[in-house]
Amino acid sequence: MKRWGLLLLRVSTGWLLVLWGLDKLVNVEHGQRVAESFYLGLGSQAIVQNVLGVLEAILGLFVVVGLWRKLAYPVTFVVLLITALAVWKSIIDPWGWFLEGSQVLFYPSLIVFAGAMVLWGTMDEDELTLDARLG
Repeated sequence: MKRWGLLLLRVSTGWLLVLWGLDKLVNVEHGQRVAESFYLGLGSQAIVQNVLGVLEAILGLFVVVGLWRKLAYPVTFVVLLITALAVWKSIIDPWGWFLEGSQVLFYPSLIVFAGAMVLWGTMDEDELTLDARLG
């Protein structure tokens, strides 16, 4: 069961990055609003959104297929850590009982970040990857 669990975790985590990357390319305005709202406006320029979108989609594909995991997993960890930190209020107080601006729908950012930790920490145990097949 562990091998299938790691496969599902890897594919779903990587696919999330692909979707986020494609969103930055297809719906640039959305990416700009996210950057303005959660990242202090950093990277809100359209060209930056496009570059980040391409890089994020490529990173996600590497994670999905399990290629270059020794690089892809730490980068994924950092990306998802930054995401979790950006919505920290929603992680600490999902219902907004004492922190204004919280949204319960952002709480899963913590779960996705934890998944990235598991992927990185169990990299040697994940046998169903392209890296493992290539040796």
